[in-house]
Amino acid sequence: MKPEKPQYLPSPGLSRKEMEKLQYEIAEEAVFEDNFDFPRSLEDVKVAGIDQAFIDEKAVSGVVVMENGEVMERGHGVAELEISYIPGLLAFREGSCIIEALESLSAKPDLLMLDGSGRIHFRQAGIATHIGVLFDIPAIGVAKKLLCGRTTDEVNDLDEGERVPVVADDSVETGDGELIGYAYQSRQTSRGINPLYISSGHRVSEDTAVDLVEKTGGGYKLPEPTRLADKYVDKIKQRL
Repeated sequence: MKPEKPQYLPSPGLSRKEMEKLQYEIAEEAVFEDNFDFPRSLEDVKVAGIDQAFIDEKAVSGVVVMENGEVMERGHGVAELEISYIPGLLAFREGSCIIEALESLSAKPDLLMLDGSGRIHFRQAGIATHIGVLFDIPAIGVAKKLLCGRTTDEVNDLDEGERVPVVADDSVETGDGELIGYAYQSRQTSRGINPLYISSGHRVSEDTAVDLVEKTGGGYKLPEPTRLADKYVDKIKQRL
């Protein structure tokens, strides 16, 4: 499987200004509404969870493809970390290993779930949007922290299954108050668990993104595809 739109490859050799310009172009290309032909039940749908880890000066990406609750395929990629971490430019730091992992798959997934943001991003082009547009695959960002924007209500001690809108503020280059994602309480205990921050990456609306994450829950905080990708990438790290 190869990128459908190689003009959006996240080269770490670009200047910061060039990276941000490319993100504006990706945000223009992205579709933040439902544009897919698979069933919302996710029956017979190949869902790829993607997660990253680090070892020395390398990034390691793992992808786990699931269908009907079963693991169908795994793949991984390894790439040198050529730039330091800069908020909002994650795809240029970690994108190469994600691309390598996806290219190693024998079949194209129907849906991507990435550890990171999609539309909840300064320029509405987080890593889930970047990778989704690059491969032209429906994609969802599943982040553990809020990168930007604001929630419309408190998110401490939400009930399990509850969702709170995340809207744009002056840190996001779109209309103030525009919906860009949700804080979603995938799991809750008496000890308190922080919500996930779900956003559209590409070809999935904000509401549908949360619905699909909910359908892939396996009793843990993270959706099952990204949880298994997290475990898989740890095994790759140990092997390396």
